[in-house]
Amino acid sequence: MNKRVCDMSLVIESKIGKKRIVVIPKPIAEVLGLREGQKIRIMVHDNKIIIEPVRDAIWLALYGKKIGRIMPEEIEEESMYEQEKLSE
Repeated sequence: MNKRVCDMSLVIESKIGKKRIVVIPKPIAEVLGLREGQKIRIMVHDNKIIIEPVRDAIWLALYGKKIGRIMPEEIEEESMYEQEKLSE
């Protein structure tokens, strides 16, 4: 396995195994926070293979880009409103 850093990116050469299996090297998996069983998306673009993690809702909630803020009081208010609608 050949490893080098290029333009602030980690580059590691690997081989394609039987049945075209590609193993993601540990240093890359660690940098991206990948774990066994996690889904990935594989694409071909401009004659290159692009592999990117598919993030689940929990990961996005914890680490994803925040697009808004909601306070616990707002959640409680909405919950009470919905409960009142159900009891009518």
